[in-house]
Amino acid sequence: MLHRLFALCALALVGATAAASAARAEPVRLVAFGDSLTAGYGLAASQAFPVRLQTALRAKGHEVVIENAGVSGDTTSAGLARLDWSIPQGTDGVILELGANDALRGLDPAIPERSLDAILARLKVRGIPVLMAGMRAPPNLGSAYQARFDGIYEKLARKYDVPLYPFFLNGVAGSPALNLPDGVHPTAAGVDIIVARMLPAVEAFLATLKTQAPAGNAAPD
Repeated sequence: MLHRLFALCALALVGATAAASAARAEPVRLVAFGDSLTAGYGLAASQAFPVRLQTALRAKGHEVVIENAGVSGDTTSAGLARLDWSIPQGTDGVILELGANDALRGLDPAIPERSLDAILARLKVRGIPVLMAGMRAPPNLGSAYQARFDGIYEKLARKYDVPLYPFFLNGVAGSPALNLPDGVHPTAAGVDIIVARMLPAVEAFLATLKTQAPAGNAAPD
């Protein structure tokens, strides 16, 4: 009888260990949600930001899967319109990169602010953490416009208590060698620089995800 009890305890321990190992092996599922800068405009699919970021994170030992939910031409309003079906149930975190097209079109900064606010609010309701990537307005729009537009990201990051990577194109914007002939979209080398500079912020974001309980994160009705 005692022998059977020990055997049952051993089986239970093995089962618990296997379940824990399976839980650890489950990759973190991220969605890179943005515009052409995320989608990889003008590049091979393997050179797009989400793919290169996933590769860099895995090289550092992080088990992650990053879905590319970038749509070329999207403004923040267009992103808001497709948010619920673009972020599937089971998503552990979102990298939010939107706003460049709003600025390029010279839209009133109040418009992207409202849309980004709504995106962050919906994701918060769903229990999905966000790492927000900031954008900057082109200098030709004037200092007053720049100040209003650039300040949106820090303001919303404080409001929703989300981490902010201040400028997605840091180290790449304005460099002819790192951008396609249109002067707007990064080359493959430019994407790699974005990934390298953003990597510490993404790793810090991943660390916070590991301390949070998973949520059902179903889209709101």
